[in-house]
Amino acid sequence: MPLIHYSTDYVFDGSKETPYVEDDEPNPLSVYGESKLAGERAIRLVQGQHLILRTSWVYSSHGKNFLLTMQRLLQEKPELRVVADQIGAPTWAGTIATSTRALIERWRAGQPGAWGTYHLTAHGETSWFGFAQAIGEQLLAMDKPCAVLEAIPSSAYPTPAPRPLNSRLDCSRLAREWGVVQPDWHTALRECLAEQG
Repeated sequence: MPLIHYSTDYVFDGSKETPYVEDDEPNPLSVYGESKLAGERAIRLVQGQHLILRTSWVYSSHGKNFLLTMQRLLQEKPELRVVADQIGAPTWAGTIATSTRALIERWRAGQPGAWGTYHLTAHGETSWFGFAQAIGEQLLAMDKPCAVLEAIPSSAYPTPAPRPLNSRLDCSRLAREWGVVQPDWHTALRECLAEQG
């Protein structure tokens, strides 16, 4: 049985101008990113059949995540400031689960792609501000209150750990090697909201 390990865009520092590919040199900015990179390296040392799946900006209809936080704050506050200079792909946990199942089915059918490291995110890109806008549009479509959004730079919203400005991950290798393609992030968001009911 192969090992499937989930990693993160935070293994990169975000300084690249284009989406990151799997072979780009990692350079984490935070302890979290360092710990995920250490996990990746430990798995590679074992040299067994494995998939390391790097993803980004994960959200779902339960737990603690950006989607649920925004749904609450957008309805509680008249105005909301959201970072607009960090770019990535909001990725629904359901997309990750569906893609993982497809990978396992390929392996069980005796048709696996190459083992190793892959990027797995929703298709497309946006900023946290753009993601918040999309969430707000869904609230308005349901006749729910929605705050006025203001775009701000990361410098106006300091966090305990620095975050990469560019979290875009190129997922073409996963499509090429395994035939697994993720939906557009807008589509996945609608599916997640439908799951919420």
